Amino acid sequence: MDVTRDAAWETLTRYTTSEALLRHALAVEACVRFYAHEQGEDEELWSAVALLHDFDYEIHPTLDKHPQDGATILREEGWPDEVVEAVLSHAEHLELPRDTQLKKTLFACDELAGFVHACGLVRPDGIETLEPKSVRKKLKQPSFAAGVHRDEVYAGAELLGLELDDHIRNVVAAMRPIAPQLGLRTAAA
Repeated sequence: MDVTRDAAWETLTRYTTSEALLRHALAVEACVRFYAHEQGEDEELWSAVALLHDFDYEIHPTLDKHPQDGATILREEGWPDEVVEAVLSHAEHLELPRDTQLKKTLFACDELAGFVHACGLVRPDGIETLEPKSVRKKLKQPSFAAGVHRDEVYAGAELLGLELDDHIRNVVAAMRPIAPQLGLRTAAA
């Protein structure tokens, strides 16, 4: 199987109909692709992994099944081990080693992309002028985007060897060009 963004999108949309989950996949993809580009890595591979990381969440919404039962589906469809293992590695409960830059990046971008998206939903201009200081302030409010695991946001930045502010800046910059696709307002809107 050729590992391409288009193939991953096709798999994702076959199993996922939720607009919120599709937007999350696009947000994580933008962030992971940003880092792949910055580090000279394979952008198609990294995009595919990012798009697929939660492809099975609608059919397996519990930790006893997601993403491990999804991994079986990916293998049956011919996705290579590198993709399947990276998808599995994003799940904290599986306690798998994040022994590649791709695995580290996927983990680091997953929760933070979701949190930045939530921040953008409550701002008049989405994420257009969103700064790390505002994100950090919201991170300290447990009731805001309560489903986001703050410990994973902090651990992700550390795993990448970045200050949290730098990681936030990168994630926001990666998501800005696709803000309309993510359902976020822009200054022009």
